[in-house]
Amino acid sequence: MAKGRNKARRLTKNQLTDLLQNFFQQHPQETFSFKQIFKQLRLDTHPMKMLAIDIMETMAWDDFLSKVSDNQYRLNLQGQVQEGTFVRKANGKNSFIPDGSDKPVFVAERNSMFALNGDRVQVTFMARRQHHIKEAMVTKIIRRAHDQFVGTLKVERDFAFLISDSKMFAQDIFIPKRKLKKGKTGDKAVVKIIEWPSTESKNLVGEVVDVLGKVGDNDTEMHAILAQYGLPYKYPKEVEQAAEKINPGITEEEIARREDFRDITTFTIDPHDAKDFDDALSIRKKGKLWEVGVHIADVSHYVKEGSIIDKEAQKRATSVYLVDRTIPMLPERLCNYICSLRPDEEKLCYSVVFELDDEAKIHSWRLVHTVIRSNRRYAYEEVQAILENYYATGKKEGDFAEELIVLDALAKTLREKRFAGGAVKFDREELHFDIDENGKPTRAYYKKSLDANKLIEEFMLLANRQVAESVGKVKKGTKAKTLPYRIHDQPDPTKLENLRQFAAKFGYKVKATGSRGEISKSLNRLMDDTEGHREQNVIQMVALRAMMKAKYSVHNIGHYGLAFDYYTHFTSPIRRYPDTMVHRLLTRYQDGGRSANKDHYEELCEHSSDQEQIAQQAERDSIKYKMVEFMGQFIGDEFDAHISGITSYGIYAEIDENHCEGMISMHDLDDDYYDFDEKNYELVGRRHHHRYQLGDPIRIIVRRANVEKRQLDFELIN
Repeated sequence: MAKGRNKARRLTKNQLTDLLQNFFQQHPQETFSFKQIFKQLRLDTHPMKMLAIDIMETMAWDDFLSKVSDNQYRLNLQGQVQEGTFVRKANGKNSFIPDGSDKPVFVAERNSMFALNGDRVQVTFMARRQHHIKEAMVTKIIRRAHDQFVGTLKVERDFAFLISDSKMFAQDIFIPKRKLKKGKTGDKAVVKIIEWPSTESKNLVGEVVDVLGKVGDNDTEMHAILAQYGLPYKYPKEVEQAAEKINPGITEEEIARREDFRDITTFTIDPHDAKDFDDALSIRKKGKLWEVGVHIADVSHYVKEGSIIDKEAQKRATSVYLVDRTIPMLPERLCNYICSLRPDEEKLCYSVVFELDDEAKIHSWRLVHTVIRSNRRYAYEEVQAILENYYATGKKEGDFAEELIVLDALAKTLREKRFAGGAVKFDREELHFDIDENGKPTRAYYKKSLDANKLIEEFMLLANRQVAESVGKVKKGTKAKTLPYRIHDQPDPTKLENLRQFAAKFGYKVKATGSRGEISKSLNRLMDDTEGHREQNVIQMVALRAMMKAKYSVHNIGHYGLAFDYYTHFTSPIRRYPDTMVHRLLTRYQDGGRSANKDHYEELCEHSSDQEQIAQQAERDSIKYKMVEFMGQFIGDEFDAHISGITSYGIYAEIDENHCEGMISMHDLDDDYYDFDEKNYELVGRRHHHRYQLGDPIRIIVRRANVEKRQLDFELIN
């Protein structure tokens, strides 16, 4: 052994480098800690260990090794040429996200090959200069993410330009005069790229596809938001014509094939302005049990797979809800009339019918095609008033008050069981606006989920879970049939640790490690403990950042947030395409059909997940637009606010009165030079050490409200 140690002690840097290279190449799939490496290579002197660490650091810098953690390395198998997604930034700090990673690599503008945001590209990693960050060069654009862009036209004598809303281009898009489609200066337009930049020409050349209208017009701006994300703002005529040909009548033969619920007390509960009622509840007493039916519009009865209506719905994948309008997944005749469970009309449904005792325990259930006749259409506010009156006075007043009170009690029991089982409690408030007939916002307010909302939510969750279990939960040794699941992965451990450290600054404890149940219960305690305190929204925001995004997949991993091992979306086929897929597959399996093609349905799941994210971004943009538009009437006014976000370029502040959020630029914090502490979400003054932290109460004045940029600027009042 002494001889081995002496040999190790005599190794030069080049010899040890060769030894390390050979070692990792002989174990290409394995990750090694320092301790394991030292033992394997018999490096048992301190100088040799330190030299080995320095060499491995250099190898990682040169991309020969991948650094797994501070003291772990493995061979980098990805090589110098990789594929992934290009991310373009307005400030020129572009990046490349490799497949299978979330770590961005810097791409200078000169090395971007004019790639645009979201493009699929191939890159070559560049030789790294000493003390410089890792860089990549785009060598091939594999697939363009978009070829249409939205902006404002500027028309000259012989040509025109589109000034893009996204501000992502180094230059404006050139448009030949003959390609203007009668667009004028100041018009918002959708432009399609007909010539991409090359080494000879750096210009993007486009043609006008659609002129949306004048900048600032409400319809124009809402359509521009949709077009920006590639979402449709018009319904194809041929699809609407196909919907017009559908016969809404229900034959006696069809009724005979279904379970008849027309004489059982049934009602819908929806937002006051809803038109598409895709779910209804029925309830009746059966001996000592309650029979509760969750009835869902039978969209797949009318929309046949592969039809022109189905293809359009599949492409859209979801309805989009902007502040002042809904862009439906299905033609209006279907979503608002034929399929919508309107009161006093016979409707076809796909139903999950439960028999529950007073403790909300399921004694039996069945999945059946039904025909119903809703007795009453409720708005959430009406149901809430009935429930609050009962809990305040003990009086059961209002239509079907007794049935609503029973359902509410069952829903509360289901909710308690869910949280006891490890579900995470996030009751986020949502910003809403009252809109006048011209689309102008007249009031901004937060809408909180009340008992009436939670009543519906719990029964929808119950139905979704039950049908998912009916397909996915099979006997050992039996292969489950294909089904799109709604899955939600466990939280990011690093972000959980950030939450733990951040919550500790306010005196709260939360577990960042442990079992799934321990972490979720700890998160729920945190939500309960912060309720009503000024830091509530801030801590909830940081906690939400630690959560993964839910998505659709045929590969089931369960739903962490709900603490369900099996969960799907079955209850909203009017507005979500995955629900329609689930309806079709359930019907197929009930009829004895074989398992569907997993790869095909996974593709549809991925598309639906992508479209859901895009729709949410558009919805957020519409809220931002209306928020800036609403605050335009308060320029120069002062408000109490609190810090809702901290960045390297300034402070986000939310007004306490109406919950509108604006930015205080770092340039306006002129009493000191402030450093951004990302880990602790705070700005710290260098000279006076004053700190601006999330949740801090402040006083602001509204300075600017630029609707075109969707930008609201505040100024801090000391």
